[in-house]
Amino acid sequence: MTAERTFADRHIGPSPDEHARMLEVVGYADVADLIDEAVPAAIRSAEPLRLPPALSETATLRRLRELAAQNEVLTSMIGLGYHGTITPGVIQRNVLENPGWYTAYTPYQPEISQGRLEALLNFQTVVSDLTGLPVAGASMLDEGTAAAEAMALAHRISRRREPGTFLVDAGALPQTIEVVRARARPLGIEVIVADLAGGLPDGDIFGVLVQYPAADGAVRDFTPLAEAAHERGAKLVVAADLLALTLLRPPGEFGADIAVGSAQRFGVPYGFGGPHAGYLAVGEGIQRQLPGRLVGVSVDADGRQAYRLALQTREQHIRREKATSNICTAQVLLAVMASMYAVYHGPEGLTAIAERVHGHAAAIAAGLREGGVEVVHDAFFDTVLARVPGRADTIVAEARARGVNLRPVDADHVGITCDETTLDEHAAVVWEAFGVGRPAGATGDTAAAVPAALRRDSVFLTHPVFHAHRSETAMLRYLRWLQDKDIALDRSMIPLGSCTMKLNATSEMEAITWPEFAQIHPFAPVDQARGYLELIGELEDRLAEITGYSRVSVQPNAGSQGELAGLLAVRAYHDARGDARRTVCLIPSSAHGTNAASAVMAGMRVVVVACDDRGNIDLDDLTAKIAKHRDDLAAIMVTYPSTHGVFEETITQVCAAVHEAGGQVYVDGANLNALVGLARLGEFGADVSHLNLHKTFCIPHGGGGPGVGPVGVREHLAPFLPNHPLRAEAGPATGVGPISAAPWGSAGILPISWAYIAMMGPDGLRAATEGAILAANYVARRLAPHYPILYTGRGGLVAHECIADLRKITKETGITAEDVAKRLIDYGFHAPTLSFPVAGTLMIEPTESEDLTELDRFCDAMIAIRSEIEQVATGEYDPQDNPLKHAPHTAECLVAGDWKHAYSREEAAYPLPSLRENKYWPPVRRVDQAYGDRNLVCSCPPPEAFED
Repeated sequence: MTAERTFADRHIGPSPDEHARMLEVVGYADVADLIDEAVPAAIRSAEPLRLPPALSETATLRRLRELAAQNEVLTSMIGLGYHGTITPGVIQRNVLENPGWYTAYTPYQPEISQGRLEALLNFQTVVSDLTGLPVAGASMLDEGTAAAEAMALAHRISRRREPGTFLVDAGALPQTIEVVRARARPLGIEVIVADLAGGLPDGDIFGVLVQYPAADGAVRDFTPLAEAAHERGAKLVVAADLLALTLLRPPGEFGADIAVGSAQRFGVPYGFGGPHAGYLAVGEGIQRQLPGRLVGVSVDADGRQAYRLALQTREQHIRREKATSNICTAQVLLAVMASMYAVYHGPEGLTAIAERVHGHAAAIAAGLREGGVEVVHDAFFDTVLARVPGRADTIVAEARARGVNLRPVDADHVGITCDETTLDEHAAVVWEAFGVGRPAGATGDTAAAVPAALRRDSVFLTHPVFHAHRSETAMLRYLRWLQDKDIALDRSMIPLGSCTMKLNATSEMEAITWPEFAQIHPFAPVDQARGYLELIGELEDRLAEITGYSRVSVQPNAGSQGELAGLLAVRAYHDARGDARRTVCLIPSSAHGTNAASAVMAGMRVVVVACDDRGNIDLDDLTAKIAKHRDDLAAIMVTYPSTHGVFEETITQVCAAVHEAGGQVYVDGANLNALVGLARLGEFGADVSHLNLHKTFCIPHGGGGPGVGPVGVREHLAPFLPNHPLRAEAGPATGVGPISAAPWGSAGILPISWAYIAMMGPDGLRAATEGAILAANYVARRLAPHYPILYTGRGGLVAHECIADLRKITKETGITAEDVAKRLIDYGFHAPTLSFPVAGTLMIEPTESEDLTELDRFCDAMIAIRSEIEQVATGEYDPQDNPLKHAPHTAECLVAGDWKHAYSREEAAYPLPSLRENKYWPPVRRVDQAYGDRNLVCSCPPPEAFED
C-alpha cells in the first residue's frame, strides 16, 4: 500500500528519486553521509528534537480553530494607537492573501520590483501629503520604534556630541514612551516626560516628542511649542494619527521637523498588535539622514520613468561601527495595504471616514454631557475622556458585559475611542454603561470638537492615482497590473543567499485572516486572548527546544530588533553583576551589517575581528583582541553557519575563548535553517540569538516585511528579556523594557510559524535542514566548473548557501556580478544576493523547497550566462554591446524598429528555448541609480514630470 504524502513531503521540493540524483552529483551515497561530512561533529546534537509528532494540514487547521475559539472578539474602543478598520475585500484577497504580493522579496533589484515600488511610492505620498512634510520613508516597524528612530535622528542632526536630553509630552502613547526610554538608556540619552501644556521646562534639549491627538484624545495647537523648541535649537517630533490628519492641520504646517506614527487604521487589522506599517516623515534637508528605506524615482536605460530604493539604500544607515540606526527592513506588505486603502478611498473617501469617526465621538461626548458625565476635553478627534470619580472599573465592566471594550485610564477616568467600525449601537452601549441611558437627540457638533484654528484647509492626495480606481473592477486591475511587473516566489525560484526564500504554504497562511486572530486589540483584557497566549507560549517553547535555549521572547518584530534585544540583555546581565565596564563587542569582518549597528544601538563599542582567506574567523586575531579587551569584553557576535555559507570548525573554540574572558556569545540566527534538527545553538556555546521567523520558519517576506525576530537566551539571561508597560505577562519584571510597541510584537503572523512547526514535526524539520544543505551543495557542484565557489568547508562542501566568485571573470572580460544579476532577469529569475558579503560575487541559497527541475533551470541559466561571458572573452560579443551589458531587455525595446545591437533580438529575449513557453517580461530596462540620487523624487511625480 502506498504511503500517503505528508506536509513535509510537499514542503520539501525534491522527491526521493530527485534527492538520489542530487546526491550522485554531490558525491555521496545518502544524506546522512553528506551531513556527517558537512556539519562538524562538535556541534551536533546528541538528542533528536523533543517536539510533538507532525500533524496533517487538516489536523493543524482544526487545532488552530480550537485556539482561535478561545479568543473573544469584542468591539474594541480602547484606542492607544490601535483602531478597528475595514479591510476592503479587494485588498484582502488580492494583496494580503495573494502570494504574488506576500512572497516577494525586498526590492533591491528594481527592474523586477516596479509594482511594489510603485505601491510604496504611493505610501510615501500618502504620508507626506497627510503630514505636510516633503519626504517620507517606505515604512517603519511600528509607531513606538519610529518615535525612537526619530529621537536618534533629532540627536544626529543636532550635531551634539554629548547624549543630551529628549523631552516627551505626557500625552504620548504609553508604549511609545517606554520604547523611547528603552532605546535611549543604552545611548546615555536622558528622557524627560512632562506635561507640556504650559510650555517647555528649563534645560538643554535636542528634541521634543508630542502626540497629535494625545493618548487621552486631546487635540492641541502645537505651534507655540514648535517655535519654543526651535528657539532652543531642538527638533519637534509629532506622533500623528494619519486619519485625523484628513481633518486636522498637518504637523508640517505648524512647525514639525519630523512626524511619526502608524498606518494601521488604513485597512490593516489589529492582529493583536501587528504587523503594521509605521511611518517616518521629515522636513526638507533631513532626507539624507532618514533611517530605513526610501523609494525614489529615476529613469531606465531608455530614459523612461523607473522606481528604485533611493540614496543607494540597501540599509542606509547600517554603517557597521559608525551606524546611526539598525533598521534594515520595512513593513512592505502592510504599507502596500495601507497605500491601496488610500488609493481605493481617495481623499474624499478618507475624509468621509474621518468625519464619520469624529461624528460618533462627538455624539458620544454630547450624550455623556447630557447625562451629567464630565467630558475632560472640548477639542478631540476620535477619543473621548470621561471623568467618573471612583467608577471607572464598574463602567468598563458594564460595557464589556455588553460586548464593548473601553479603556480604564485610572480609577476616575475612562477613555472611549471611535473608529471606522463604530456604529450607532456602540454609542448606545457606551451611554448605557455610563448609566445615562439613550440621550434624546445627542448629535456630534464636529465644528466645536475641532477648533477652527486646527482644521485642515490644505489639499492632499491630488495625484491621479488616488482618483482613478474607485470601482472594485478598476482596483482589481490596478493591483494585477502592479503584481505582473514583479518576480515573486509564485513565479520562480528566488535564490537569495542569507535570505531563505522558501515555500510559504497556504495552510500556514490561512489562519491569519480569521477574525479570532485578526480582530483582537493588543491591549484587550488578556482573558479575551487565551488562544493567542496559548499559541504564543507553545511557539516560544518549541523555538526554545529547537535552539537549545531556556527562554524565547517573540516580541521583536524584525531580526534587527531581536539583535538589539539580545545585546541589551547581555548589557543588563553584566550591569547586574557589577560589570558595567564590559561594553566591547567583537564582530567578525564578514558579519551582517546589522550586527555592528545593533551593538552600537545597545551602547557597545565595536571591535572588528579579522577573517582568514577561507572566510573563517582568524583565531590568532581573535585571541589578540580578547587579550586586549579582556576586562571590558561584553560579547562576541558571530553568524553560524558563517556569513560566507560555511560551517566553521572552530566555533566551539571561539565560544570557549570568549566565555573564559568573561564575555557572552551572541550567535546571529539568520542561518538557523542550516541547523534545525541537527544542532542547537544553546548547546554548543551560544548564550543568546535572534531567530528569523521570516526565513527559517516560513513567515513570507512580503516584499521586504513583515518579519519576526524572536530572541532566545540561556537561563542566566532570561531575567533580561523584553517586557512591556501595559502587559505584565509579556516579559519579566526585570526586563530591559519594550523592544516593540505591542506586547507580543507582530503576533498576528505567529500562527504561520506555529503551523509550520506543527505540520513538519521533528522529523520534517530535520529533513528540511538536510534538504537545504543538499540543495546548496548540488548547485555549488553544478556551477563550480563555470564559476569559482569562493568558500567551502571540509570536503569542499558548503552549508545552506554558496558564493559564486565573478571577480576574476570581471577582470578578464569586464562583465560584472551586476551584469549577471540583470541578465538573469531575461532568463526569468530574481538575482542571487549581489556583492554580499564579498564585493563582486553572487551568494546563492536554493532552500529545501525548490524541486530538481527548478534547481536545474536556475543552474542552466547560470551556465548559459557563463557561455555568453565566454563569447565576450573571445570577441564574439563586443565588450560593451552584448546581451549582459544591456540586460534586462523589455518587450518594448525588442520590438523597436531600429535594433542597433550587434547581437540579435532572439538572443536578447530567448537565450534558452524553454523561455518561449513561459517568459517574464521586465517592465523597465536597467535603472540608473545615480540619476535618481542626483534628482531625488520620493513621492508620486506629476504625470508631466517625465514628458521629455
